Amino acid sequence: MLDLAGVWTLSDESGAHSIPFAVPGDGITALVKAGVIPDPYWGRNEYDCRWVCERDWVATRTFDHEGGAADLVIGGLDTVAEVRLNGQLVLDAANAHRRWRVPVTLLVVDNVIEITFRSSVREAAKRQAAMPFRIPYQEVNGPIPNANMLRKQQCDFGWDWNVALGQFGISGGIGFEPTGARIGDVIVSQRHSSGIVEVTIRVHAEGENISASLCGVTETSKLVSGEAELTLTIHDPKLWWPAGQGAQVLHDLTITAKDATATRRIGLRALELDSAPDAAGRSFGFRVNGRAVFAKGANWIPADALNGHITPGAVRDLLESATLANMNMIRVWGGGRYEPDWFYDLCDELGLMVWQDFMFACHLYPSTPAFLVDVDAEVRDVVARINHHACLALWCGDNELIGALTWFPESRADRDRYLVNYDRLNRTVETALLQTQPHSNWWPSSPSPGPLAFGDAWHDDSSGDMHFWSVWHEGRDFDHYRDVSPRFCSEFGFQSYPSMSVIRKFADPKDWNIASPVMESHQKNAGGNARIAETMFRYFRFPVDFENFVYLSQVQQGLAIKTAVTHWRSLKPHCMGTLYWQLNDTWPVCSWSSLDHGGNWKLLHHMAREFYAPLLVTAVPGSGGITLRAVNDTSAPVTLEVEAYAVSMSGAFRPLGSWTPTVPDDRAVDIVQLAPDALQVDEILSFTWRLPGQPHQGDIFAPRPWKAYDLPATALTHTIKPVGEGYVITVATDHPAFFVALEADQPGRFSQNAFALFPSYPATVTFTPHTPGTAPRLTLRDLRSATYGSPPGPKG
Repeated sequence: MLDLAGVWTLSDESGAHSIPFAVPGDGITALVKAGVIPDPYWGRNEYDCRWVCERDWVATRTFDHEGGAADLVIGGLDTVAEVRLNGQLVLDAANAHRRWRVPVTLLVVDNVIEITFRSSVREAAKRQAAMPFRIPYQEVNGPIPNANMLRKQQCDFGWDWNVALGQFGISGGIGFEPTGARIGDVIVSQRHSSGIVEVTIRVHAEGENISASLCGVTETSKLVSGEAELTLTIHDPKLWWPAGQGAQVLHDLTITAKDATATRRIGLRALELDSAPDAAGRSFGFRVNGRAVFAKGANWIPADALNGHITPGAVRDLLESATLANMNMIRVWGGGRYEPDWFYDLCDELGLMVWQDFMFACHLYPSTPAFLVDVDAEVRDVVARINHHACLALWCGDNELIGALTWFPESRADRDRYLVNYDRLNRTVETALLQTQPHSNWWPSSPSPGPLAFGDAWHDDSSGDMHFWSVWHEGRDFDHYRDVSPRFCSEFGFQSYPSMSVIRKFADPKDWNIASPVMESHQKNAGGNARIAETMFRYFRFPVDFENFVYLSQVQQGLAIKTAVTHWRSLKPHCMGTLYWQLNDTWPVCSWSSLDHGGNWKLLHHMAREFYAPLLVTAVPGSGGITLRAVNDTSAPVTLEVEAYAVSMSGAFRPLGSWTPTVPDDRAVDIVQLAPDALQVDEILSFTWRLPGQPHQGDIFAPRPWKAYDLPATALTHTIKPVGEGYVITVATDHPAFFVALEADQPGRFSQNAFALFPSYPATVTFTPHTPGTAPRLTLRDLRSATYGSPPGPKG
């Protein structure tokens, strides 16, 4: 293959700019590197960069070749683009989600390839004007209008967590492949029975015969009209399991036709969507190799707002952070992109099941014949590309399009028209999926009560998957999470500020104020800053300065999501999954993420590591007192040693009891109900659990808002010593300290954070710097110092 990756030349329609353009990459990144525009992530620069997507841009390069016939192959061509080879138009494309293969004839020398990227703003407006009736888009998520008209990342036009730049470029590869023997798409399906798995592959290839080998088994078949189907029977297979359930065993499937060879890495597993009517409504969960698995995870959005910034190494770090927080599933959300092959390879290796949305989100979409033909091709292309991955658990038709039918005056006034319009799109997606891979797990929309059900899955918790946003968008108390009992909650979230290490990357100290224009420009959810501040008034005494406001925003975000997850896990098996919104950020912004832009762990992510632990004891408040309930997500029953204490603000511990419950793996069980008067007014509940002979795990529960407690002044101390390439930090206190958080002056990762600390019980924390070298300078914060005016202490 002749790879055309490298440096091209990029120029605009006015002739004012001609700059180097790295391919793969995006035009915004190239313009920043060339000094034409400022860094759009800094300050309010975003608004000075919007003009870029209002122009046409042309990318060109020259190359030599041996001459003759070849195939031009392009992936991630974004979006409305014309490709010319030696002056001749060879491709007119308008879908960033598809792969393109075009037969061409090349010269021996001095070939010129030219790609014209049309202005996405003008093209989207042109398509909207050509619709037979208006197709509205959600303006709160579209500062650049009409994203729904283009098959590109919808969040490129802005979202309530994303910068709006309307990027263009090539996110995949581009080059020329010789004509001749070639293996195309490989469709893999599995049928499991006792000790045996039958792996059937359908292959598109050129030649007369084809062979496939897997786990020492080889089969051969004739190609008929370029297609063949082979079944390989594997005895005593080594199975693939999600993280926390077993090993992630992967096998090489090798396919040969003539001189061409292709390899797919696959995991042998039976992964089923378990959804059926029941007494409560309709269940929703996943069964892997016959075992029901509670899905624990978060929603995934693109790793960066600009494709030119995304690297496999950085994405691996984000996904590894998910598994380190005991997650076993991510949902690839429908307003971003279908990720590249290496992304799903990483999920296979890490044991992260993938809920894969098709790329439609929050807007209404066309159902014209031309649009549906393009969608049909898109779905078949994407499914054929990534279907073989062990991680793929579910294909979902869209994100929130059923709800969107009620969001616009046009669709409210003429619901029948827009419902039929939606159904045509949804059926096109479903048909293309199931014709490409007939045994796929399919779910029509998220949230959805089920097939051909168009009810309100934001407030009805009885059936299917639920998006629960009442706490954030409606300003409800955290306890409201306990008022619903979802079967599977695939979206819920609460915002926080990014960490100070990230804020320093986009704002000067003079702008460190939640009402400053810079900070407001990095808050894309209307009223978000006010909601964060109002919630603080509800639960805490107000922070003493901006840095502690940032810290406290992350504490309350963690408490919100912890309240939801621990309660819904305690409902197992009625509820069988929680995927909070969201795992990562596309740029430095106030958002619902648990990982900062760049991968730093916010306090929520540290808390997630605890509330997603395989063995969990949680406190469930009610009118009859506080119930301790145990959850076991391992593969077998366990017996726990549980102890509970009342702890006063002075640090005095008062035993409440000890228990040794046996906890099955298929449901949560009550351990004990503590009486309403078990705790005195100045006491909180502290409880621990462990397997016999194993280290303790523990948690605390405050029955009143934290602002109601007279927190004692704390004198946090710490020592730090190097161990290997990291550091061991010992933190101690003279009085109870809550949500103790460590911050370092350099990138790295703490083993724990946002923990409770009691006198005579020091905490040991490890810090692993990203780059080994100088010992970190630490800042320690806790709830008392953040809200009473004591300085964060000590640094050293």
